[in-house]
Amino acid sequence: MGKKILVVDDAAFMRMMIKNIITKNGYEVAGEAENGKEAVKMYAELKPDLVTMDITMPEMDGIDAVKAIRAIDPNANIIMCSAMGQQAMVMDAIQAGAKDFIVKPFQQDRILQAIERVLSRSARA
Repeated sequence: MGKKILVVDDAAFMRMMIKNIITKNGYEVAGEAENGKEAVKMYAELKPDLVTMDITMPEMDGIDAVKAIRAIDPNANIIMCSAMGQQAMVMDAIQAGAKDFIVKPFQQDRILQAIERVLSRSARA
């Protein structure tokens, strides 16, 4: 069975794109959330192997969600997704505990590379 991934983005189209890429490549979608608050709740329930997290979302942004998830599980594997020009936010996300980031618009190879790198690091830890 493939690793389980929680997909978090406020845009349904982006969630669908990410889900298609990960399922085509042998990963399982554990669930999807459209804001940080939902993501934290779902992480606690589903205990996915990895989370893809949008930065800019309503209710709770991705950076606060990363902090909340890392408070539940200090070893959580989270990859931030950001639009171009959000470098400062990306740095905040990494400092909050994200393991990697990918820039929108996504290249399929870049998403898979980030997922594989983060999961292989956590397997060694």
